[in-house]
Order: sequence, then structure tokens, then C-alpha cells
Amino acid sequence: MLHWQVKRWTWTRRCHDDPAGKTSANQKFPGLELFFESSSQTAVHPPTHTTMAQTKATKKFEKRHLKDTLEKRNGFKKIKQRQQVKAKKKARRAEEHGEPEPRKAAPNSVSKEAKEKLQSMSVDEFFQGGFEVPELPKNGSKRKRSQQVEEDEESDASFEQEPVPQDDDVDDMSEEDDLEDHEQQLQALAQNDPEFHKYLQDNEPELLDVNLDELEGLNDDEEPKRKKSRKSKDMDADESGEEPEAKNNELTKATIRKWASALTTQHSLRTAREVILAFRAAAHVSDDDEQGFKYSVSDPQVYHELLTLALKQIPAVFEHHLPVQENKHGKVHVATESKKFKTITPLLRSHVGSILHLLDHLSDPATLRLTLSCTLPLLPYLLSFKKLVRDMTKGVTNVWSLTSNTEATRIAAFLLLRRLMVIGDPGIRENVLKAIYQALVKGSRNTTIHTLAGVNLMKNSASELWGLDGSVGYTTAFTFIRQLAIHLRNSIQNNAKESYKAVYNWQYVHSLDFWSRVLSAHCTASDAPLRPLIYPLVQVTLGAMRLIPTATYFPLRFQLIRSLLRLSRATGTYIPLAAPIYEVLTSGEMRKVPKPATLKPLDFSTAIRAPKAYLHTRTYQDGTGEQVQELLAEFLVLWSKNIAFPELSLPVTVMLKRWLKDVNSREFGKGNKNPRVNGMVSLVVQKAEANAKWVEERRAKVEFAPNDRKGVEAFLREVEWEKTPIGAFVVGLRRTKEEKEKVLEQARRDEEKKGQDERNAKEKEKVSNGRIEESDVDSEEDEDEEAEEMSEAEDLDDDFTNDEDEEVEGEDLLIDGDE
Repeated sequence: MLHWQVKRWTWTRRCHDDPAGKTSANQKFPGLELFFESSSQTAVHPPTHTTMAQTKATKKFEKRHLKDTLEKRNGFKKIKQRQQVKAKKKARRAEEHGEPEPRKAAPNSVSKEAKEKLQSMSVDEFFQGGFEVPELPKNGSKRKRSQQVEEDEESDASFEQEPVPQDDDVDDMSEEDDLEDHEQQLQALAQNDPEFHKYLQDNEPELLDVNLDELEGLNDDEEPKRKKSRKSKDMDADESGEEPEAKNNELTKATIRKWASALTTQHSLRTAREVILAFRAAAHVSDDDEQGFKYSVSDPQVYHELLTLALKQIPAVFEHHLPVQENKHGKVHVATESKKFKTITPLLRSHVGSILHLLDHLSDPATLRLTLSCTLPLLPYLLSFKKLVRDMTKGVTNVWSLTSNTEATRIAAFLLLRRLMVIGDPGIRENVLKAIYQALVKGSRNTTIHTLAGVNLMKNSASELWGLDGSVGYTTAFTFIRQLAIHLRNSIQNNAKESYKAVYNWQYVHSLDFWSRVLSAHCTASDAPLRPLIYPLVQVTLGAMRLIPTATYFPLRFQLIRSLLRLSRATGTYIPLAAPIYEVLTSGEMRKVPKPATLKPLDFSTAIRAPKAYLHTRTYQDGTGEQVQELLAEFLVLWSKNIAFPELSLPVTVMLKRWLKDVNSREFGKGNKNPRVNGMVSLVVQKAEANAKWVEERRAKVEFAPNDRKGVEAFLREVEWEKTPIGAFVVGLRRTKEEKEKVLEQARRDEEKKGQDERNAKEKEKVSNGRIEESDVDSEEDEDEEAEEMSEAEDLDDDFTNDEDEEVEGEDLLIDGDE
């Protein structure tokens, strides 16, 4: 395409000097007739010094018709050349297999002598023969390449009806010939018109760049099919002093260093292309199928250097050739209409595709963090490619939601998602939020003491993104909360035995808790966009905790109550939580005498369902009493400084006193005979009454009326909640809980260490057993050593498997209860 533009400039200059050149140019380039006609007989030529005057008609033709016409003509020319090459190959194969050579086509026209002979011939002579009938030319006859090219240039009528084949393989010889012809034309231009050649070097250097097309053709799905011409390869070899690299060649450190020097000092796009090709081969190095990449990597050190070079330097090269502009509001702009963007587009698509493949197969935390951090500068260039953005979002969210990744790796993935939310448009933001929520639900399927920290990290980090765009955040949050409400409604309406499992699972619980975190973080102001979602979320949560009001799902109820307490504390919204807490106390589990048990206390933070072995036991009743005390105190402390606290706490204290009277009854068959639980509830009642009396004393001194809203809101504003009677009590409960959690965490770590030691001991035992079998040592000594090792392992098992013994004991209690 570029050498056609040079020809156009050359012929335009010649037409200005010699009017005869116009005719010759029109004959050789039929598409240029419109150019000369539309110019109104005005010669268009480059200026002698720095400027060039062009008419409006010329500019309009160049903009609308000339480029497309030349591209179409050049495309048809390549098609004809490809057909000729195929025909030659077919004839060559036929000759090699001994087949008769196809008959060549006759000249295009019948000679005059043959015509006269046919006219003077009688019918009898015609049937008797004795002459050779000249064959007329057939469609698709084989002609010489030179003749075909001349006819192609003289007339374009045959191209208009010619079907365009779908074969994408362009013959290498035709491309090499084109490049050689281009070079010859440039040399002739430099000799015949050195002034014009110098002007092109100063103002249009891309027209003289023979190898500029080498940057094109790099797709995201296949390797580039274009090859350098022999002459350009020889020139590169002479300049570098090395032999040209062959396909599937092995990368070395010297090559990596040469590429690094070219990228850092020259910001070469050609070197960047080679690095991207090598990086793609390195990203797929663990694949089983052979894809025939240009480079191969087998040395681990070379692999590391190549990844570091590609991840760090390629974004810098893109930034050098096409800088990203960012305004004060965080919006970025990339000149997508420029030629540079079209040049780096195939490189960008291939590089991003390799990064996405690498993210799915990497396991090293340091390499994952490097890959994610180096992908950040590429995000502004991806905004124009929606599919790449979706693929990038999906790959990064998978890294962010994978519980096996380290915390630093997941934070790096979150920073990339947040950057994409900041610079993206509303459509991209919506896709990112949906992908994050889906990854969160998927990653919270299994919740244990080991994975709970990672799930909380996901919920805390993802909740921040919903505040970046209020409109998009409201739309997506409303949609997902509505889905939770639909699941709850279906479970209530469906009478199937297992219908409740659609709600009573970790994914549903974590979803409700996540939305409580989102609203708590972004609904502190009265005019927040997400504030209207508080009411539907509270209704869905209250309905979910009352779906099955049995003692088995008390842990799930406590989880949801904590979510609502967080929401009420952050937004200042009153949520009636005393009633669902009091329902726990009125159940048969808390009113009856429990059974003695030696089970370890149930961890309510990692459970939504109590095992059957815990039901009706003192262990479970004590744990439930602790949860009720904590939640009641946390609910009351929210309104400890409110001017209406005495009226708010009165129904709660009345109900709790009534319950205490029933469970402390000494009559036969009444009461739970559990002074520990009763004492905890009685302590809450005392603190609530003390706080109500404290508020009444200060309320009696106010001078404003009840309808004075500002005065009501300013009541006890300067007093800290920790200094209230119920607040001091809650501070003590929290401190005790933190100490208990530290002890449990230390015990868990010690348990994990014991388990690791046990596994190491078993591995050493296997290794030692294998060596003994190979070395034929005395059998008696072997048996003694194995007996000692087995005894040590049994001791470790006795210390480590207390849970199994407790489960067996719990099953015995369950059997007794069933009997």
C-alpha cells in the first residue's frame, strides 16, 4: 500500500513537469483519471522547500476514493498472482507424476489469415479437415505473470466480476517481488528526482520504510504469517553481526539482553514484537499441545528474565509511542484514531492474551503479583476492546477469589479491578461489579476457620467498589438483593423437604452479610444513592433468619443478626432486633434442663448449623447463652445515648425478667437448671436498667421540648458511648472475646503444626521403608525401627485426633437421646 502512495506522488510530480506524463499516468493507473479531472487542470506537486499546495478536490479524492481504489486494485492483483502460482504448482505436480501436460491456451485473438481461410472454405472441405482450427481463449487460461500484471494495470473491468477466494495464505514470492519492486522504485526515484526524495525523507518517512508492514498481522488468535524478505533479513544480519533466527529457536540470555537494550534505549516496536512473540511462547510453555511458536524457552533463568522484560518494558514502550492522558477527575484518554494506535493494537491484543493465559496457570505468589502490577499500565489501552476487558476482568477476579492465593496477591488483583472501575465507562463498571459479586459467591461456598479470613477480605474489599459510581452501584445492588428475595420467596412457597437449602447455606449468608457491609460503608449520609436499599435488605434478612426457627440453625440466626447490627450502627437506622434474639431464649433448647457433655465449645463464627451431637447439651446451651448476652448488649448499646432509651429498653427488660422467672422456677419439670446462662441474661437486664436510669437523670435537666428535633439529636452528643453503663459493659465483653479468640487462634496454629509434623513423619517413614526394601538389611532391625516409628505416630495421633473421639462420643449421646 505504501509503495502505491509513492507512485502517486511521483506521477503527480511528473505531470506537472510534462503534460504527457498525465496521459501515461492515466494509462498505467486508471484510478488516477478522477484525480486529474477533479483537480480542474491544476497541477499538484510537492513544494520546493517545506509546503505543498493541494486543491480541495484533490484532498477530497484522496480522502474518499484513492486509498480504497488502490487497495482494491492491489488486492485483486495479489489474487491473480496467487492463482497463477497455484496453477504452476499444479502443472509441476502433474509433470512429476507423469501426467500429460495441460494444453496451453492460444493467443487472445485469431489471426487474419485464419479468418480468411475459414471464409473461403467450403462445407466439404470443412468436414474433410486438413487444417488446424485456431482455439479461442478460455476463461481462466494460464498466462504469463508479466502479461497478467500489465493487463491488470490496464483494465479493472475483469476484477469487478471476479470472485474473491477465502484463502488467506499469500505466496511468499509475490510479497518478496513487491518489496524488491518497491526498493527499485525508491532507488530510481532517488536518482531521477533527488529533491522530491529528500522531501519524502523529511516529511513522509513512513512512505520510504520498506519493512513497516512487519508490525501488522499479529492477531490474538494466531502467530503472524508475514515473513521478512530475503534482502531485509540479510540487512538485519549484517547490522547485528548475527545469523537470522530460525523458527522454534531456543532463547538465550544474550538475546534477552539485546532485546532489553533495544527496548530501554530505543523503544523499538520491532523488538517489542519479538519480545511479545517470545513471551507468548513462554506463557504456553506448560501446555501439552504443540502450537508451533517462533521461540522456545527451556532454561528457567531465561524464562524468568523474559517474563520480567515483557511485563515491565512492553507497557513502557506503549507509553512512549502513545502516551496516556489523564485529567484531574481520573478520566484517561488514548488517541485511538492515530496511526500509532493501529500499529500497536495487534501487539496489545497478543500481549494481553498471553497475560490472561499466564494468570490461569501461575502458582508462584511473587510472579502473580508482578504480572498483576505490570498489567495496570495497559488498562487505558484496553478500554476500546470490550471483549478483552471482559476476559481481563474474569481472569483477575478468579485470582482475587481463589482462597489458595496469598493475601498480597489478592490485594494486587483487587487494585487492578479498582483501577478498571475508575477509568472505565458505566458499561465496564457494571460488568466488573457483576463479575466481582459472582466470584465472591463462588469463593464463599466452603467456609472454615482456615478460609474465613479470605472471605472477609473479599467482602471488605469488594464493598468499596460499590461506592465509586452511585448509579451503577444502585442498579447492580438492587438486582442482586432482589435475587436473594426471590430465593427466599421460592423457599417459603415451596413445600418440598429440601427447599430451605436454597437459603440456608454459606453462599446466601455471605451474600446478605456482604450487602450489609456495602450499605454500611456507603449509606452514612442521608442522601446516599444506596440508602433506599436498606429497607429491602433488612426485610430479606429477617425473613431468612425466621424461615426455620429451630435450635439447629441458631448459628445462622446469630450470623444474620450481626450483619444487621453492623448496618444499624453505621447508618443510624433502627432495626427491631430484640424480638429475634428473645425468640432464642423462648425456645425449648434454652428452657429445658440440658444433658451433660464433654464436647468442645462450638465456634459460632464458622458455623451456620449446629451438629445433632450438640443439641440439648449443656455445651450448646452455654454457647448460645453467651451469644444472646453479647448480641443483646450490642443492640442496646447502639441507643445508649438516645433520649428515648428508657422507653426503648423497657419492653426488653420486661420480657427478660419474665423469662428469668420461668427458668429459675423450683417447681418440678420447670426451669433449665443452668445458673450460668441465667446469670448472663440477668447481668444484661441490670446494665439495661442502670443505663435507663442514667439517661433519665440527664433527660430531666433538658430545657427543649420533645418536638425540637435538633435538640433531641444533640442530646448527650459530647458523651462517649464507652462511658455509659451499658457501654462499659460492652467494652468488657469485647475485650474478653478478643482474648478468647487469640487463645483459639494459637490453639489452631499449634494444631496445624502438629498435623504438619505428623505428615512429615509419615513421609520420612515412607522414604525409610523404600530404602530398606532396596538395601536388603536385616529384617529384625527393620521391624524394630518400624515399631518405634509407628509408636511415635500413634502418640501423635492420640494428641491430634481429639475431634474424632468427641464426634464418637457425640454420636453415642445422639443414640441415647433417640432411645
